[in-house]
Amino acid sequence: MTSRRVLVVAGLVAALGVGSRASGGLPVEGAPAVGPSASGRPAEGARASSFAELRELVERPDGPSHVTLAPGTFRGDLTIVRPLRISGSAGSILEGTGLGTVVTIKASDVALEDLVVRHSGRRHTTEDAGIKATGDRISLSRVRVEDALFGVSLLECHGCLVEGVHVRGDGEDSELRGDGIKLWESNDSIVRGCLVEGARDLVVWYTKRATLERNVVRHSRYGAHFMYAHDARVVGNRFEHDVVGVFVMYSLRLRVERNVLAGARGAAGVGLGLKDSDAVDVVGNWLVGNTTGTYLDNTPRTPEDPVTFEGNVLAVNDVAARFHGAGAGVTMRGNELKNNAVVVEVDGGGHALAVRATGNHFSDYEGYDLDGDGVGDVPYEVKALSSDLTEKHPALKMFHGTAALGVVDAVARAVPVFANHLLFVDRSPRIAPLALETP
Repeated sequence: MTSRRVLVVAGLVAALGVGSRASGGLPVEGAPAVGPSASGRPAEGARASSFAELRELVERPDGPSHVTLAPGTFRGDLTIVRPLRISGSAGSILEGTGLGTVVTIKASDVALEDLVVRHSGRRHTTEDAGIKATGDRISLSRVRVEDALFGVSLLECHGCLVEGVHVRGDGEDSELRGDGIKLWESNDSIVRGCLVEGARDLVVWYTKRATLERNVVRHSRYGAHFMYAHDARVVGNRFEHDVVGVFVMYSLRLRVERNVLAGARGAAGVGLGLKDSDAVDVVGNWLVGNTTGTYLDNTPRTPEDPVTFEGNVLAVNDVAARFHGAGAGVTMRGNELKNNAVVVEVDGGGHALAVRATGNHFSDYEGYDLDGDGVGDVPYEVKALSSDLTEKHPALKMFHGTAALGVVDAVARAVPVFANHLLFVDRSPRIAPLALETP
């Protein structure tokens, strides 16, 4: 059944016109200058053919500013403590001892490019990683990380760039994996054009002004997990078949734009989750084939810092939008909600009547437009007895979208005495589907 769901979601994404885009290796406009050449030092160069040669060149205080690796495998754990650029050739591999982190960076202005990094230790207590960096203006470009507990960890690493990096997890249970890419107190850093597969999370914690752009994260736990991460941008990414696509906690002023969040299945599956966060703009995204398309928990915390959903497509989700709270400070404008089993669900038997919904199109709208202005003459209302039943009896959620609960809702509409709970209203729904651009 799981494989069938994956195939169905993939087909629906393709049918809705969301084409896959290649990631990695794209030029970066406006990226921070990195590497010794940015400081005006001469671009001295040397070539290493063995790990002993590489370590000697790296550890020399007066060593070259640029080291090129010959093709082949360099076995050992490397620590970099001065500004340096290391470039690989075709087939250059840094292979760790399996006892700790493969490449540890403890300096600013360091660049690694065109390498394979593999075989870290397996200790969660020390967060053994393929690459672990502390310093400013660090650049990782076109690097493949495999057989590593954590892929790339940036810790207090400001103005850093991770571009065209491929992190492949080890396929263990998601709770036993390490994070694919981790930004911890790493302000003004960019993750762009990367591919993360089978890792735990892509983490952005305690970080200001981070940018995630044109990445693909699939078959992981959290496609991206933000916590205390203010002024972040999440643009043009694909989060596919993760447990949760993007989850934002305790963060301010995020912009989530033109992403695809698809195939987040299972009981905990959520395309986009927002918890205790303020001033979030969610624009032009496609949330397709998830258990829950979007989930808002106490977001925004105050109506003065509104959360806006505009121009998004929420399609073939079990539940399109789920609220924990009345939705005060939430605006839903010009969204396309298509073929969702349930459009709105509210935890705890409450309602989402405080949501300011206007100009959305709902595929199950049964109203009319006598004056021909493109806007329905009667409001779109979610007034579902079945939502009350599934809230009180969670075991019934397996029947979402079935004829059985459809009959319950039909009875609730036909016999108003049963329709005891109005959940959500759009007073100016669109009659025709909205022509929204695919990400």
